Amino acid sequence: MPSETAFPDPGRHLVRYSGHGMFSPELIVRAAGTSVFTESGRELLDFTSGQMSAILGHSHPAIVSTVREQVARLDHLHSGMLSPPVVELARRLVGTLPDPLDKALLLTTGAEANEAAVRMAKLVTGRHEIVSFARSWHGMTQAAANATYSAGRKGYGPAAPGNFALPVPDRHRPAIVDADGALDWRRQLDLGFEMIDAQSVGSLAACLVEPILSSGGVVELPPGYLTALAEKCRERGMLLILDEAQTGLCRTGDWYAFQHEGVVPDILTVSKTLGAGLPLAAVLTSPEIEERAHERGFLFFTTHVSDPLPAAVGNTVLDVLVRDRLDERARVLGAVLRDGLDKLAARHEVVGDVRGRGLLLGMELVGDDVLGAGGADRLGAAVTRRCFERGLHMNIVQLPGMGGIFRIAPPLTASDEEIARGVGVLDEALADAARDL
Repeated sequence: MPSETAFPDPGRHLVRYSGHGMFSPELIVRAAGTSVFTESGRELLDFTSGQMSAILGHSHPAIVSTVREQVARLDHLHSGMLSPPVVELARRLVGTLPDPLDKALLLTTGAEANEAAVRMAKLVTGRHEIVSFARSWHGMTQAAANATYSAGRKGYGPAAPGNFALPVPDRHRPAIVDADGALDWRRQLDLGFEMIDAQSVGSLAACLVEPILSSGGVVELPPGYLTALAEKCRERGMLLILDEAQTGLCRTGDWYAFQHEGVVPDILTVSKTLGAGLPLAAVLTSPEIEERAHERGFLFFTTHVSDPLPAAVGNTVLDVLVRDRLDERARVLGAVLRDGLDKLAARHEVVGDVRGRGLLLGMELVGDDVLGAGGADRLGAAVTRRCFERGLHMNIVQLPGMGGIFRIAPPLTASDEEIARGVGVLDEALADAARDL
């Protein structure tokens, strides 16, 4: 293991890729379960599951065993070749989904899956216009980046024509309200599509959204919204693409977040949680859409499409999710975590809202109107720093005009004690940071 002085300037030769943020202050040298360990020997509870991915925690024994066994047998193939792990994962994955989602394309990242989904939607509809939420994050590749509005749009030249933003139905910060002051999401949705229709050249292909916006502030769509959105798509001949990179595979308490609403998308993308931290993603769709795409020459030939090693990991992830009933665990543990966060909100005036579902929760700090210009961002950064110092890794989202929002997503395998410990650290960090500002 390197000594503490082995890397005096860890970021010296690395491109900074997170926009305005910096790398974490310590190197991570090991991870196990719900914890990661720094080069200096400190333990950090990981309440982001890595990059919102490690739903089984780090170095899960079943994953470690699968990787060791599979890499020794069959790791990578020509993209036109199939292997038993790929065929098996496709079969099992569609088995977790309702009809007609019966066809799977196995890829590596969420951005790649969204890229393939948009490409497929454009090909089968013969259209090119894409609608997504105004605080969306779907990836950094071409079509995915064009459908991403939360960050990364400035300075890179013109976006592809035909991308439209839909207002976010944020119940905590409603843009359009009813007579009682609550979010009037139906009117907002109608107005949003009136604007889209006015700008469209008659070539609306698809709507790409998350059922719970994560990078956009952990915004859960209001009951009935997804059903109404699907109807708007049907009226216009558009396909509905749901991005469940962070919500899929039991994190929200259901196998997929769209099941909570009873809406089946035309195309579903999953990633992050499918590989439980390893690079694995999938596009799921109906035989009808797949047949139409194939007839029209659908092309998405990549280096690691249908790779056997990550597919074997995906099969193991499904094994563990089913065996340990982690959808139920996410509901139970999520309720425990939510209760702890609600108590923090009652105790700390700087907490403005707690929301989310299962083990994907958000905690929003009070806005600039309370703390002054930039106050919520400063508070969020201070709380994040205090948490890190006390042994808890947290992730803050800072979007213009929204203040600081924590995305809280520990592994589904976390213990009750670890959840309680994390909430305790957050409690102390909130008190310290509020006192110091």
